[in-house]
Amino acid sequence: MSHECFAKLKQFRAVATRFDKLANRYRAGVVLASLILWLRAEEQ
Repeated sequence: MSHECFAKLKQFRAVATRFDKLANRYRAGVVLASLILWLRAEEQ
């Protein structure tokens, strides 16, 4: 299940390429991407 989550998170360019160099900003991007995926799953 965790592999599926990581595969879906990689759809977000900033997460896949680790665009932000600061750990706090990268973590915030992962949290936002996870929230978007969760909200999309709730709609279906």
